[in-house]
Amino acid sequence: MNDSGSHLPQLGQWHGPEDLHSLQEKQLQQTLLWAANSPFYRQRLTAGALPASAADLSDLALTTKQDLRDNYPYGMLAVPKKRLATYHESSGTAGRPTPSYYTAQDWADLAERFARKWIGMSDEDIFLVRTPYALLLTGHLAHAAGRLAGATVVPGDNRSLAMPYARVVRVMHDLGVTLTWSVPTECLIWAAAAAAAGHRPGADFPQLRALFVGGEPLTSARRGRISRLWGVPVIEEYGSTETGSLAGECPNGRMHLWADRALFEVYDPRTGSVSREGEGQLVVTPLYREAMPLLRYNLEDDVSVSYDDCACGWNLPTVQVFGRSAFGYRVGSATITQHRLEELVFSLPDSYGVLFWRAKAEPSALRIEIEVPQEHRAAARAQLTASVGDTFGVPSDVVALPPGTLIPAEALTSMPDVVKPRSLFGPGEDWGKALLYY
Repeated sequence: MNDSGSHLPQLGQWHGPEDLHSLQEKQLQQTLLWAANSPFYRQRLTAGALPASAADLSDLALTTKQDLRDNYPYGMLAVPKKRLATYHESSGTAGRPTPSYYTAQDWADLAERFARKWIGMSDEDIFLVRTPYALLLTGHLAHAAGRLAGATVVPGDNRSLAMPYARVVRVMHDLGVTLTWSVPTECLIWAAAAAAAGHRPGADFPQLRALFVGGEPLTSARRGRISRLWGVPVIEEYGSTETGSLAGECPNGRMHLWADRALFEVYDPRTGSVSREGEGQLVVTPLYREAMPLLRYNLEDDVSVSYDDCACGWNLPTVQVFGRSAFGYRVGSATITQHRLEELVFSLPDSYGVLFWRAKAEPSALRIEIEVPQEHRAAARAQLTASVGDTFGVPSDVVALPPGTLIPAEALTSMPDVVKPRSLFGPGEDWGKALLYY
């Protein structure tokens, strides 16, 4: 293999399910050989008993996040350490880390998958990357994809004190940012920060072409609200630190699994059955993962997968991502999920100005707080209360708060001075900050 990625399948190289299946089967044997080199899979596989086809994979046990934690740091490694290019850990890991590592060859596949944006990326673009760098994959992945396309990358890491929201808005406006990558919530906060700086999000950023988003479930209602605020398409991406990009959006607005680069199954945790499509948890076997092969890795994300035809002509399965079922909470006899509740909040009329909200599921009622200007509070409260009752059949207490309550104005406008550590201070200076970055 080489670093150019020329060996990798490209969109348009297959013409239907049979061609796609042939691509998968051809690469699967190499994937299995790579997996057999890792200490973890060496215990599950023997050279004489490797699965002969994708259908035979179902005989293997699922790989879980706990397996990755139990084999930290190098129990999943299938290549010599000297061949590694990067090491990462996923977010939200409790206890032992969830490790991931990639070779330079792996990165060719990673960057190409992320760069599959229907709107295109080129050397004409100024690309703001506003997701974490550090140990997570997300920022590095977008950065690599942007450079692969020749774009100018602005590394706006959203975990850095050096990049407050006021600076994000200034950079977007002054540099003429054309593309961004962030979680969807960031796009709403930028809109509020832009307004606080005297800018109109949909009018004063004329170079902006699209907002790339991922990292959290996105309902059609919130997506539409973001798109109307900024006046550009919102293009969704789905993946993980352990796998890289797994799905991207076509020009028709449907999310397609990159089934030329990975095998996908839908797992029903109640019955233990698996299928090619339907609803359940997404299980993935990356086909071009050399450093850390994963066989039947359960992402534990609730999804719906379909092989229905799409007019885009990509000939790839479609997926809807609902997030984790564990994030649902009981109120009375109903289960409240963020996905369903978010759809109700962002179905409120745009004229109400609701961008930020939060909710708490109590045993007997659902508490919801929304930021809304004074003139729309009564209407917003009444409409949201009614829609929650109609949808979930549970009582709710909707509180309408003044703008600036959930997202303080200071968070949108402050520009803190981030200094380097020092040990020598003069009279009257606060030496409590010695050695610290803040």
